[in-house]
Amino acid sequence: MTQISSQHVPIDRLMTSAAQTAGLPIRRDGQAASMLRRYRNLVITGDVLVSASAVAAAVWLRFDTETPWFYAITPVVAPLLWLAFLAVNRTYETRFLASGSEETDRVVRAGLALFTLVAVGSYTLAGNVSRAIVLFSAPAIVVGSLTLRWYLRQRVHNARRSGRGVHRTVIVGRHDAARHLISMLQRASYRGLAPVAACVPDLQGLRPGDIDGIKVMGGPEDVLDVVDRVGAHTVAIVSHPDLAGHELRRLSWALEERQVDLLVSPGIMEVAGPRLSIRPVAGLSLLHLEKPRAHGGKLLLKAVVDRLFGTFLLLLFAPVLFAVALAIKLDSRGPVFFRQTRVGVDGREFAIVKFRSMVVDAEARLAALASSSEGNGMLFKMREDPRVTRVGRFIRRYSLDELPQLINVARGEMSLVGPRPPLPSEVATYDGDATRRLRVRPGMTGLWQVSGRSDLSWEESLRLDLRYVDNWSIGMDLSILWKTIRAVLGSDGAY
Repeated sequence: MTQISSQHVPIDRLMTSAAQTAGLPIRRDGQAASMLRRYRNLVITGDVLVSASAVAAAVWLRFDTETPWFYAITPVVAPLLWLAFLAVNRTYETRFLASGSEETDRVVRAGLALFTLVAVGSYTLAGNVSRAIVLFSAPAIVVGSLTLRWYLRQRVHNARRSGRGVHRTVIVGRHDAARHLISMLQRASYRGLAPVAACVPDLQGLRPGDIDGIKVMGGPEDVLDVVDRVGAHTVAIVSHPDLAGHELRRLSWALEERQVDLLVSPGIMEVAGPRLSIRPVAGLSLLHLEKPRAHGGKLLLKAVVDRLFGTFLLLLFAPVLFAVALAIKLDSRGPVFFRQTRVGVDGREFAIVKFRSMVVDAEARLAALASSSEGNGMLFKMREDPRVTRVGRFIRRYSLDELPQLINVARGEMSLVGPRPPLPSEVATYDGDATRRLRVRPGMTGLWQVSGRSDLSWEESLRLDLRYVDNWSIGMDLSILWKTIRAVLGSDGAY
């Protein structure tokens, strides 16, 4: 077998395979592509029905008797406009189908564009468009399309977890990098990339037989032969210096003939797709990494929406807040609320507000219980904490003790979604990486909340918070809020 440590991969060998030499066709399972086609067709059909239904309902509610001709045709025109805006925002492209927050973000952007067009168009043309119809139908269309996609996405993810509709993937690269990628893909099986073989260099005769259960079937010079043998749909290259430049280009040509996708890992950790783009310079394709959206107009919009929505939720949950406050007062002596200093955006301190769920002298008892902590090393956590009151145990289970933080959101000290608000003692121990958590407002919920809550280690919590700071988007916020509702109702990781 040809060594590659001191020379380039022999691409001429890559351009042929046993199957091609024999003139045999390469047959691959088309289930993955078929599943995405069905997903796209169902989404398009659903978008038409959702938009037509939303507008028809709005017109019917507005005109309960005789409907003007202009409004009578809107259930036909609205689906065409909605499909056009969704197409412009590339929601129907294969790369974004069933992708989660990225798909959600693009649908929301399409909805905002549609709403703006109707509002501005009506004003510019001095049209007498009913504001009630616009205000009802636009949000209804967006919510309906998002709900439709969530339902269909769950079906796709469940099918992929069971091994149906996945892209059979060959991993190519150094042993350590290949192991990491295989591990990540196996954990995220719902994404649809299933490792079936690996090609790693034979360094001094130490090529392993398998990597985490995935068979090593050769080296980087054997990629096409392995692709043909396993019927792969995708080749993923990670950290291999010899598969670059012209060699990588010629490999892409050979894979193109087989209709096999090529993925190349840029080696950048925890960076979402929207921040990555290709910038052509002097015939080279350079990977451009956009700056995080920690500042600017979109973050200002997020702050305004947080305050308005936080105030609305505070009024909406007022009866629940009153009932919990009364229960706490009747259950044990002491104040209803618990206030504690936390650190917010740019290191500014504020007093977080929660319902009191422990006895009054809880802080004084902490030292005696320190050895029983089940937390992540940074925070004290204990499943059967004797300091928690009877009412406190109930409101903690369903996160009702967190509801008064809506006051902090309405004040602008916190956000609905963001990193966990740290204690000053935690911030004092932060290194350079951890301080990035303070670039955005802390949130009532976040990736840490929907990924295990109290069961996460400090390193995992930090990694999730930094991922949020670096990759924030409207779609990500909506996805987290939805997952939070599911996590709270299931009381996952809460104690």
